[in-house]
Amino acid sequence: MKQHYQVVIIGGGTGGIMTAAQLLNHDSSMKIAVIEPAESHFYQPAWTLVGAGAYEMQKTERKMSSVMPSGVTWIKDYATTFEPENNAVNTRENGSVSYDYLIVSPGLQMDLDGIEGLREALQTESVCSNYIDPEKTYRVLQNFKGGNALFTQPATPIKCGGAPQKIMYLAEEYFKKSGVRDQTEVIFATPGSVIFGVQPFKQTLEEVIRRKRVHLKTFYSPYKIDPVKKEVYFKYTKQDEGGCVINEDENVIREHIEGEMTFVVPYDMLHLAPPQSAPDFVKQSPFAHQEGPSKGWMDVDKFTLQHSHYKNVFGLGDVCALPTAKTGAAIRKQAPVVVDNILEMMKDNKLSDSVYEGYSSCPLVTGYGKMVLAEFKYDNVRDSDPLLSKFMDTSKEKWALWVLKKHGLPYLYWNRMMKGRM
Repeated sequence: MKQHYQVVIIGGGTGGIMTAAQLLNHDSSMKIAVIEPAESHFYQPAWTLVGAGAYEMQKTERKMSSVMPSGVTWIKDYATTFEPENNAVNTRENGSVSYDYLIVSPGLQMDLDGIEGLREALQTESVCSNYIDPEKTYRVLQNFKGGNALFTQPATPIKCGGAPQKIMYLAEEYFKKSGVRDQTEVIFATPGSVIFGVQPFKQTLEEVIRRKRVHLKTFYSPYKIDPVKKEVYFKYTKQDEGGCVINEDENVIREHIEGEMTFVVPYDMLHLAPPQSAPDFVKQSPFAHQEGPSKGWMDVDKFTLQHSHYKNVFGLGDVCALPTAKTGAAIRKQAPVVVDNILEMMKDNKLSDSVYEGYSSCPLVTGYGKMVLAEFKYDNVRDSDPLLSKFMDTSKEKWALWVLKKHGLPYLYWNRMMKGRM
């Protein structure tokens, strides 16, 4: 039986649920389907705190049925392929679902084969990732007895770009509490050129790095892990360099060079963000960029979020090729733009005046009870909330921002965002 809906939404994550709720708040009679196979919905921003033993994992999980807006048809299935010329989505079990408008918001996927040896390394008790199992991260911290504590991230786009360094700041404080900090070298290796790209947050974080005595390694792109030798191989990506150089007098982390452009760093514990990509069914679809640096990610206009070719198709959230950070805060600003555009197209067959300016935010936890709130938009321009900024400088470490992260934001997420009310 062919099913048809005014709006079909792919994904029951933050973007899908929030957009469905907002559409129904405008028109409760609208016929909307959400295609989502998962039974659970997770509040992933709290996983950093779970990894540091400061939040309970079960508090981040709710049944998908409890967040699915009333009035939505939940198709509990996997989307497999798209037929945009026929305005249809094919599913694994439920056949074809057709639409007037399509919103693609399935998030992204972990690519565990994107770094050689990563899949095997994650089976060991010294390698962990908050992106996969934050409770294991906390076990690794508890069992760590000193040595190299290495934190790194891949060259691919990742969700919540600040997460790999947040757990590092918390871990450093945890090592103090557990009495092993003096026997520990904390290392942060990033493919990027700086610790953070937006001022004045960059300056604050550089001060945190110095205070915590972190070995910051820039232009380090991980490509291989040897879980037996407990070593990570990094390509040195800085251009116009004659090759890798190590200052032997300061080489307390025992790294060594292989060839001209490879650093090898040993670890006693390793936390990393895995490489990430758009889900396969998007990568292989007509909606994805076919070439270039954004290949595989969804091709949308960065201001309207409308697909560049299929005008009744919109993208939302982590799956999109947008020059800003992939966060829930970004989705909070993207969803109303998609909603306004679809409502205006239904009414007058044209886009609304709403535009997405690239807003995203990164709540950068710098220790237990300390946080910096980095808010920015396209071109790395600071875009801090004017109301919040009246009461505090969000570029400085604040206890009040930690309280916001741990208690305020989860409440707003479940009770406001998921209801389409912000």
